[in-house]
Amino acid sequence: MKYALVTGASRGIGKAIALELASQGLPVIINYKSNEQAARLVADEITAGGGKAELLPFDVADPKAVEAAVESWSNAHPDDYVGVLVNNAGIRHDNLMIFMPNEDWHSVLDTTLNGFFYLTRRLLQNMLMHRGGRIINVASLSGLKGLPGQVNYSAAKAALIGATKALAQEVAQRKVTVNAVAPGFIETDMTKDLNQDDIKKLVPAGRLGTADEVAAAVGFLASDRAGYITGEVISINGGLYT
Repeated sequence: MKYALVTGASRGIGKAIALELASQGLPVIINYKSNEQAARLVADEITAGGGKAELLPFDVADPKAVEAAVESWSNAHPDDYVGVLVNNAGIRHDNLMIFMPNEDWHSVLDTTLNGFFYLTRRLLQNMLMHRGGRIINVASLSGLKGLPGQVNYSAAKAALIGATKALAQEVAQRKVTVNAVAPGFIETDMTKDLNQDDIKKLVPAGRLGTADEVAAAVGFLASDRAGYITGEVISINGGLYT
């Protein structure tokens, strides 16, 4: 059986993506780092709708934890594989670069960029063996245009976009696609501390986006209909940056 694994799926965009993939009939593995209660609520919502969901806690930034978690899941599912991987986990530690501590630089890159590397590398083999797979990376408007106060976040997301384009070329012949979505300002916990009225004035659409709108794009990229799309970055930003 082909499963979907969504990192950082206990809330926000990750939660919406998990629900969207489950609605397509995929059994979903919900990854989270610490908020088990929130992750379990997502799983309960999926199963209540007739879907299948499992929890798989690990820190994507820790290569040993990634290896141990995937190994444990694989041993428990000898006839299954992860055919859809959504690298969504990410954190923000915003600051002007001149005031940015080393740990805020490293933690943001470790989660977004190194987390993508550790987990994707581990799961690629089975996708290539099965001659099919979907990898969708959640990038950001910040990685496309850069945002002041987010040098670390912009660097991590821009690197993720570059990795998306490179990996897409490596695995295309085995029918594995690699794409990214780049959300702009989306109504989530990560934007609740921002002045939304000021943001709305900047966005041509006049509003913030929703997590469901991001999830819809991810759901399409994960589907069979997107088999000839790879190495692309889809912006979901209300026209703020195109």
